[in-house]
Amino acid sequence: MRGVLGNSSPTLVLLNEFNYQHDSHYPFRREDKRLRQCINVNPMLKSWMRCTIMYDGNAVSVLPRSTPRLNLVVQSTRGVNCGEDEAIELVIDEGVEESSREWKLPPWGDIAHQDEATFQSEDVNQPKILEGKVLENESKLHFLEETDKVMLSKRILILSRKNKVRSALELLRSMQLAGLLPSLHALNSLLACLLRNELFADGLRIFEFMKLNELSTGHTYSLVLKAVANAHGFLSALEMFKAWEHQCVLAQFDAIVYNTMISICGKDNNWVEAERTWRLMEKNGCSATRITYSLLVSTFVRCNQNELAIDTYVKMVQNSFKPGNDTMQAIIGASSKEGKWDFALRVFQDMLKCGLQPNSVSFNALINALGKAKEVTLAFSVYNVMKSMGHSPDVYTWNALLGALYKANRYSDAIHLFEFVKREKVQLNIHIYNTILMSCSKLGLWERAVQILWEMEVSGLSISTSSYNIVMTACEMARKPEIALQVYERMVHQKHTPDTFTHLSLIRCCIWGSLWDEVELLLNKSAPDVSVYNVVIQGMCLRGKSDLAKKLYTKMRENGIQPDGKTRALMLQNLPKDPARRKNRWASGFKKRQRHYHHR
Repeated sequence: MRGVLGNSSPTLVLLNEFNYQHDSHYPFRREDKRLRQCINVNPMLKSWMRCTIMYDGNAVSVLPRSTPRLNLVVQSTRGVNCGEDEAIELVIDEGVEESSREWKLPPWGDIAHQDEATFQSEDVNQPKILEGKVLENESKLHFLEETDKVMLSKRILILSRKNKVRSALELLRSMQLAGLLPSLHALNSLLACLLRNELFADGLRIFEFMKLNELSTGHTYSLVLKAVANAHGFLSALEMFKAWEHQCVLAQFDAIVYNTMISICGKDNNWVEAERTWRLMEKNGCSATRITYSLLVSTFVRCNQNELAIDTYVKMVQNSFKPGNDTMQAIIGASSKEGKWDFALRVFQDMLKCGLQPNSVSFNALINALGKAKEVTLAFSVYNVMKSMGHSPDVYTWNALLGALYKANRYSDAIHLFEFVKREKVQLNIHIYNTILMSCSKLGLWERAVQILWEMEVSGLSISTSSYNIVMTACEMARKPEIALQVYERMVHQKHTPDTFTHLSLIRCCIWGSLWDEVELLLNKSAPDVSVYNVVIQGMCLRGKSDLAKKLYTKMRENGIQPDGKTRALMLQNLPKDPARRKNRWASGFKKRQRHYHHR
């Protein structure tokens, strides 16, 4: 290498025509405090070499030897101001290992004011270097025995894969000073190594160096985006992406960068920015890939944007992309939530045709969707497929099947299935119990409902107020007001707060049992509610208690509660019968009939 770096700093050159003999005087050392303290040289330097210092075109300290040829350029950072008569002092510390030896320059004369042309580079094709920015982990330079940039790039690649950060950076800096540029693959590997080891400052400087030399690719931008998102959060990555968008850099991106940004948006559950990135990707003429659609579907489903997820899935299939197992399972869940059981069933069948195996969550979601649509036969068919694939039905599976039978008005079948589930010793939850209680209520099986309620209390399950309400409704259907009152007292004893549905069910039951004292007591305990007043007044009117109904109606109006239409109609029917009004009504009807007769 004949060229020297193009700046005004003095330069130490080891030429390949001479060799330096190791005479226990290695390395160099200098005393001038204004100089850079140390310039390191690769410890692999062998002892049988000759050192030549080039100053103003003259060689100093020459000892001829015949050893391999070496090239090195070492740049000082400041000017040197020393006496010209002082010689080079060679010192070695016997207690220091060879790997820790350093080159230290002695005072060398006043060369700070030498002609700058002496230090100008002869090579105009050197790579661009970021001035004023020194990598934090760079500490020394290397003798470049190998000048093939392909081989040096492979070394950087190997060092980066082994996380040898300092060595890789030193080799990169040495290549820069020697006018060599590493390959794109090596730089990307080094950038990934720096970011992987959380050296963000060095990584961003390498990124700027790659952009300056037009070596950045989509993979480069993707690495930086992921590192910024991990280190500083989603908003910082989004801000950087939008900055690239304003710089019109996005038109040069490939699908990798867009997929990375969509993935970052998905991790933050920001489906709006994920969709915007997708539209921007299409606008810039970059075709979406299978990974793009999979990321979008996953993000939309996780953010409860089920319609958008289904539309994305349809577009994915239309573009001849084969969806993966996770994508299809997510679409089954999204379709089930939207009530599109037919679409969910079609995706399920496509999975089976492709040899994919849905998980238990997908089976349960599909069975639940079919049950809500009253497709009991299809629901049990999916259940059979689930068992044939080795999945064990869990509490969610049984809840979906029992719900399907209940919605299809097959209450007896639901009770039989419940008995089968109990024999299987499955851990039942409150939803299954409530479904069976409602089936018993529809059939008027109050004894079975009370028995199940007792089993719930014994099992230690946390019982809600709604469970007691269902049992009281079963007693109402069976005209068992005394049992309903006992259930109510049990609920209060268990420190459950009765709600409006509790009072409505219990009051209706007491009205049909003519327990008027209990009705009045319950009415006084409950807060003023229009539904409760309407039920009591209507029940009193239907049971012939018009006087009590009138008193309660008057109290209702005094409290500012407006009755409904049925209550008003019943109260009008029970108004006092006035003989004079009846006579006038009869006379008016007689005149109408008489006029009708004359017209004929």
